Amino acid sequence: MGAGVRSGGSNGVRRITNEVRIGLVMIGGGLDGLREPNPVAVQSMCDTDTNDIEASVAQIGRLREAGCRIVRLTTQGMCEVESMREITRRVREAWPDVALVADVHFQPAVALALAGVVDKVRINPGNYGDPAKNGAFAELVDRCRETGTAIRIGVNHGSLSGDVEAMVAGAMEFLKVCRERNFDQVVVSMKASGVSVMVEAYRKLVEAMDAETKAGRPMKYPMHLGVTEAGNGLEGRMKSAVGIGALLVDGIGDTIRVSLTEPPENEIPVAQAILQACGLDSSRAEFIACPGCGRTLFELGPVLERVKAATAHLGGLKIAVMGCIVNGPGEMADADYGYVGAGPGRVTLYRGREVVKRDIADTEALEALLDLLRGDGHEC
Repeated sequence: MGAGVRSGGSNGVRRITNEVRIGLVMIGGGLDGLREPNPVAVQSMCDTDTNDIEASVAQIGRLREAGCRIVRLTTQGMCEVESMREITRRVREAWPDVALVADVHFQPAVALALAGVVDKVRINPGNYGDPAKNGAFAELVDRCRETGTAIRIGVNHGSLSGDVEAMVAGAMEFLKVCRERNFDQVVVSMKASGVSVMVEAYRKLVEAMDAETKAGRPMKYPMHLGVTEAGNGLEGRMKSAVGIGALLVDGIGDTIRVSLTEPPENEIPVAQAILQACGLDSSRAEFIACPGCGRTLFELGPVLERVKAATAHLGGLKIAVMGCIVNGPGEMADADYGYVGAGPGRVTLYRGREVVKRDIADTEALEALLDLLRGDGHEC
């Protein structure tokens, strides 16, 4: 992996990149050495007809409420360009902190028309041919520079001859055009429906960009991560978590999208959970809990849910709910607070490794935990 800075993730290192502005959302960064990269941004995509302006704006509002700040909409033709103008006007008036992205396939002229209308244009390299011979992409780059519009070069496994090397080569051709034209407001994605292919494609692209940088031809573009066509339910969530999570713990990734065959609002909590599991989001409390066994002498599952309901809002804290003393102090060593089974119907509370209150009745233990948190200055 290329040079990085301390900024979360299981190995504590994130890849440094150009900082890209998408509306009011900043992604990537760290090249100046003064600041860490921006937080990994969560995004999604509307499943509405873009020409149904009312439905599209309403869904964007729901996505924002769920915690999403970058929303993409499909724009098949010039009719959708005009609809996007109105959607952008309404969204900027209602929720100026939401960035809008136009998803363009097949028609380079549509992408050109959207520069300055939206905050970012996503293009499929497969629709542009050879960028060294075809001036359409260079024209888009110049227009986006003039209008302050970012570009996502969105490579899909199925669109560039189906192998990872072709995906990387295709992405690099377009990135070189951006570099030659001094345009750094570029994000790149290497999506595939297979987790192993997706992970390999991103890692190989990072290697290719790092090789260019070491040769004195800098390439530090941020990455948009996602497993495309992941499906729904448990399968879709697992594929997304494994693929996106594997790269995030490597320090790769600046914005993520969990692609589920479900209402897009369902994608946001999954994305947030992935970021938290990778140590990249501390906006909510993190919970450590053992699976329970024959030593557990209280209803561990329901208790965990009650503790979560009462304390999940306490961002940055780690709270452990453990079934017995065997899995207590040792297994929850890095927790800030612990709720540990001490015997039949009895609980002991910890602050770190320190016993604070011993052998409480389980009917009183949750309130005792909340009193402890309040006494330490946390709002419960």
